[in-house]
Amino acid sequence: MFNVTFLPAGKQVQVEQGENLLRAAMLAGVQFSASCGGSGSCGKCKVLVEKGEFESDVSARISAADQEKGYALACITRINSDIEVHLPEDARAIDRQAIERAMLTSVEPSELLGHIEINPSVQRIYLELPPPSLEDNVSDIDRLTRALEKQLGSKKIHLSLPLIKQASSTLRSSGWKATFTVFATDEGFEVTQVFPGHRTEPVYGLAVDIGTTTICAELVNLENGRVQAHRSDYNSQYSCGEDVISRIVYASRNRENLAHIQGLVHSTLNGLIQEMLKETGVQSQDIADVVMSGNTTMTHLFMGVEPGIREEPYVPVTSAPPVLQAGELSLEWSDSARIYLTPSRASYMGGDITAGLIGSNLFRSEKLTLYIDVGTNGEIVLGGSEWLIGCSCSAGPAFEGGAIKHGMRAATGAVEQVRIDPGTFEPMILTVGQSSPRGICGSGLIDAMAELLMAGVITSKGRFNTELDTPRIRGQEALEYVLVWAEDAQNGQDIVITEGDLDNLLRAKAAVFAGITTLLNAVGITLQDVDELLIAGGFGRYLELDKAVTIGLLPEISPDRVKYIGNGSLLGSRVMLLSRRMRQEALQVCKKMTYLELSQDPSFMDQYVSALFMPHTDMSMFPSVQASLMG
Repeated sequence: MFNVTFLPAGKQVQVEQGENLLRAAMLAGVQFSASCGGSGSCGKCKVLVEKGEFESDVSARISAADQEKGYALACITRINSDIEVHLPEDARAIDRQAIERAMLTSVEPSELLGHIEINPSVQRIYLELPPPSLEDNVSDIDRLTRALEKQLGSKKIHLSLPLIKQASSTLRSSGWKATFTVFATDEGFEVTQVFPGHRTEPVYGLAVDIGTTTICAELVNLENGRVQAHRSDYNSQYSCGEDVISRIVYASRNRENLAHIQGLVHSTLNGLIQEMLKETGVQSQDIADVVMSGNTTMTHLFMGVEPGIREEPYVPVTSAPPVLQAGELSLEWSDSARIYLTPSRASYMGGDITAGLIGSNLFRSEKLTLYIDVGTNGEIVLGGSEWLIGCSCSAGPAFEGGAIKHGMRAATGAVEQVRIDPGTFEPMILTVGQSSPRGICGSGLIDAMAELLMAGVITSKGRFNTELDTPRIRGQEALEYVLVWAEDAQNGQDIVITEGDLDNLLRAKAAVFAGITTLLNAVGITLQDVDELLIAGGFGRYLELDKAVTIGLLPEISPDRVKYIGNGSLLGSRVMLLSRRMRQEALQVCKKMTYLELSQDPSFMDQYVSALFMPHTDMSMFPSVQASLMG
């Protein structure tokens, strides 16, 4: 860790090697102009590095002479030692009595699970079989299964009729030398592919998170566990409704609608997979296994099954779908690939949460852990290795950029960090990929809302203060705050945050916090009893805990008890892709969990109404935020 000192303010912060200097300034509570998102185009974050080593990209905004003197743009500068930085004249040290600041970055599976034993459900086996003779005149398939039984240590080898035909002809035409892909089942092994000769290409798998708003996929080498490519995109089902209820209604109208909404998710997935195959050069026939996690509705719609969970008693068609074959669906990769859909606990506690509990290792933890997945649905699970209890609340798509005027997923150009000067009300922003801004993602929205509140730009009810002297607040009835002027935006249009956006985010955070308090109260546990808080969600690379606490999304808790695991559903899918034993654990997790139906709990609505303020109507629950707002 390196010390970064900002002069003349005297502010200091510790960061890792290679950290962005503008982000370090944000962490230190230093405010100065930075409106281009970190692309280096506005030149407003010019600083003088007086001591220490750093790397900075070339910029037309810094002359060669100034570069020699140590001047650099903070947004395109990386820290390589202890450094001292002299700030521009317009810089301000924002001195607030706030909760302890913590930048939470998503962790890798190895950090949560230790060494993950790579033991996937599929493997490739090369066989050189002795040709038939009068002395050894068993059938082709008996000859094959005999060899596979010896190799796999199992006497239960299954081949479908198409594979029987293909295996026999391939063995005979290739001199009895062939490569087979086998898939482990509960009963034994199933042969899924046959190739003539020795196929040396690795076998690959797909880890997929089917989110209501966003679909994410990883292409994984199943022999060494490495992620070869990653892609994400909006779920095309969005055109049929922003939330699960509206999509259930759409799908239930007729068979054509159900087929259409199924085709939309398949189309999105096909596009992601084709992009990854093109990037890596992997052939589609080498994708042999898929682990797919999503909420109960998304899983059903992927299969083309009407969920049937909209009305009481909210019972799904299936909670543990059978292993599917890609050829059964309109998917443009290997027809023989097997698709494992992670089991769900309840209609509104889906396989995405099961996967998150597997990926986070909560199901084996000796600590009392609170797991919160913040997305279109807010799911909360409490417990550890002995017991689990969970609930779900509808948060809406705001945390993933949905239903927000300039909202977007955490992709290149999305504003992900925001600071607002309480004196000038001017913003300082960073974007994903440090490119010109084109929208704002979940973490950016949380940052912006907290900063607007702390700077006095909005009230605790999410309403703009129209008495402030700033051109950033504009409008008559429909008020908005201009986060990025058109000249700095990628699309040449102002990027704004509206009161409607704030209202959507306020309702979303209230639902999540109400779910947390209702669940804790149901088992008679206080926040002080919780050893660890795990946060999952598609916010982006970073989530600032103090900002999430400031708006009342998360309870006030010490940062050393908090971990941000990023996309828990995708993380767990990858773990189950690499370890077939974890798929068995997933079933046990579902059986062990008690589900609390919030619609049947009269206290939930009271908790929700109380949370429709920032941070909460009961400020004693947020003493540090209260002190900061008053100070």
